[in-house]
Amino acid sequence: MDQDRAIEAFAALAQASRMTIFRLLVRTGPDGLQVGEISRRLDIVPSTLSGHLSLLKRAGLLKATRKQREIHYSANLTMVNDMVGFLLADCCDGRVENCSEILSLLEA
Repeated sequence: MDQDRAIEAFAALAQASRMTIFRLLVRTGPDGLQVGEISRRLDIVPSTLSGHLSLLKRAGLLKATRKQREIHYSANLTMVNDMVGFLLADCCDGRVENCSEILSLLEA
């Protein structure tokens, strides 16, 4: 992942509702949720939710899948891995022993 792509992704998450939406979809896993269900769970009106989902999708953080008449959104877990990798690429200047707490979180 290059720096510009990382900045776009992190900027998309730099807003409370979008962070909440993203975290909900990460918890939900690869099947994701239908737009109406996201709206219901987070109490976000559909018109506002649509803008947030669009921005997160454009940043590569979400995937959208049409299932008949419904659109399901899910977290793009590959992008999540890329973002974590970008943040940790230069961790401790290559001295992995200094990053043991971070690595143990990733292994759990």
